[in-house]
Amino acid sequence: MRDTLLIALFAFLGAAAAGLLGACVLLLIRRRSLTAHLTVVAAVAVTAMLAGTLAVAQAMFLSAHDLTVVTTVVAMAAVVSLATALLLGRWVVARSRDLARAARSFGDGGDFAAPDGPATAELAALSRELEATSRRLAESRDRERALETSRRELVAWISHDLRTPLAGLRAMAEALEDGVAADPDRYLKQIRTEVERLNDMVGDLFELSRIHAGTLTLSLSRMSLYDLVGDALAGADPLAREHGVRLVGDRVESVPVEVDGREMSRVLGNLLVNAIRRTPADGTVAVAAERSEEGVVLSVTDSCGGIPEEDLPRVFDTGWRGTHARTPPAGAGLGLAIVRGIVEAHRGTTTVHNVTGGCRFEVRLPTAEG
Repeated sequence: MRDTLLIALFAFLGAAAAGLLGACVLLLIRRRSLTAHLTVVAAVAVTAMLAGTLAVAQAMFLSAHDLTVVTTVVAMAAVVSLATALLLGRWVVARSRDLARAARSFGDGGDFAAPDGPATAELAALSRELEATSRRLAESRDRERALETSRRELVAWISHDLRTPLAGLRAMAEALEDGVAADPDRYLKQIRTEVERLNDMVGDLFELSRIHAGTLTLSLSRMSLYDLVGDALAGADPLAREHGVRLVGDRVESVPVEVDGREMSRVLGNLLVNAIRRTPADGTVAVAAERSEEGVVLSVTDSCGGIPEEDLPRVFDTGWRGTHARTPPAGAGLGLAIVRGIVEAHRGTTTVHNVTGGCRFEVRLPTAEG
């Protein structure tokens, strides 16, 4: 028993010396290739075995013949181990280089495609992560392109919508100044109408800029959707009468929500105004508010005849105005973009889909806690 313990001690001391030397070498070559690291690790394993054997032999526990036999075995193991380490290292390095080239492709604006062939579990996991990152980058680039397109369209449409009333205001002001206006009171009334329209447009732009800048602050309070919808219907009733549109709100539940009353009134107002202006005379605009599994669904259904399927994904984009983009009642295409921004600030979502005879805008909000 005592001899066994001494052999273990001498073997451990020899192997520890080899291991310490190997650790120093690894520290010196820490910036080198993985092939070099694997070669050193294999060499340390073989050297540790040989050092332990020599230490045991020096302690007179092995004969000269036995030492020669063990040394020969260790030498053969060293050759096989180093060859295996070199092959494994070269294979892993080659796979790493393939992965680096593939990663460079989507960094330059392309899509990542994982290299063909087998790989270690770590490299395979890294490939999956790079594929997911590539998809997210592609989605981000698509969103950036869509935003840039909507910004350009918004600038073009706003320029048109501002130029037209400003030209009219200038002409009417010159007519009043020169005293050639046949009906000054009518001119003054028209000037006031155009100024109010411009003021609403500037207000929408300011609201949208706050939403995009993330500076929209909400003053949340607990209220009933029934009261909120009732006030919005009352506010939209004059416009509905003017267009000959019926407003219906008989499917509104008294669901408590925690929202900013002013901002949510704007959401409902924008949805109702949009629905009324798109609905022909004798049409119907219906408002409903019902509980759902996620919270509450607030919907506005019109009789506009529906929206082309290819346009549905763009309805809430900034500047989108559909097929009647040049008619003054269509506005600057900011109302629905403001709706989406305000709803998302309330941790809600907005969707639109076609129904029989028209389309339905849905706002999903969380219900008030407690």
